[in-house]
Amino acid sequence: MRILIVEDETAAFDNLVDILSEIDSSVQVAGNTESIMQTIAWLKNNQLPDLILMDIHLSDGSAFSIFDTIKLEIPIIFTTAYDEYAIKAFKVNSIDYLLKPIKVEEMRCALEKFRRWSREDILKYLTQLNQFAPMPKYKDKLLIPVKDKLQPVDMDEVSCFYTTDKNTRIYLKNGKIYSYSKTLEQIETNLNPSDFIRANKQFIIARSSVKDITIWFDNRLLVTIDIEPPERIYISKNKASVFKAWIVNDI
Repeated sequence: MRILIVEDETAAFDNLVDILSEIDSSVQVAGNTESIMQTIAWLKNNQLPDLILMDIHLSDGSAFSIFDTIKLEIPIIFTTAYDEYAIKAFKVNSIDYLLKPIKVEEMRCALEKFRRWSREDILKYLTQLNQFAPMPKYKDKLLIPVKDKLQPVDMDEVSCFYTTDKNTRIYLKNGKIYSYSKTLEQIETNLNPSDFIRANKQFIIARSSVKDITIWFDNRLLVTIDIEPPERIYISKNKASVFKAWIVNDI
């Protein structure tokens, strides 16, 4: 059995690998993705696994956004640290829904349930699964506090978001800079992933702002945007292929 693990926490990923190894040494971990975009790219460019273990909260938003972009034809076992979701609904139509910290016996039962499913069961499940995908609602404007007023800003005016020392700033294409009270993580959940990407820990950048990309000596990417950023914008080696696919809208 080949399993893709969609999990953005290293400790949680390692724990899943250990649990799978303990349950069945023949299980192969086909890959590990950490975000919505990385998962979509992986599924498009690799041999599909038999099963997916998927955390619901990923680094760039809800995993259910994946279903808005591609049609999944692979059974999923959902994992999460939160229990505010409709667990009963998942248990009716999904393989299983496991709360962290995941226990060996719970995973064993979920895998046994998967093995018992017929092709008809899987097809019925997949039909139900794609109905869970919410219609995305992305912001097209921001309201930025400026003294005693709120300044409306169109999203297509934004070049990048930048954070340092827990302070966030918005850089507009016209050169204006505004302070913003939200973190990049909070901002990211309301952005259209086709238009904005989390470049690294400091930056979210707009696709329309990218002017050129330099391949750096260690296979990182150096991104030049349409304004002078507060520091250089690097894309890590691990994220470079996803970033390049995003630029040409191939995700």
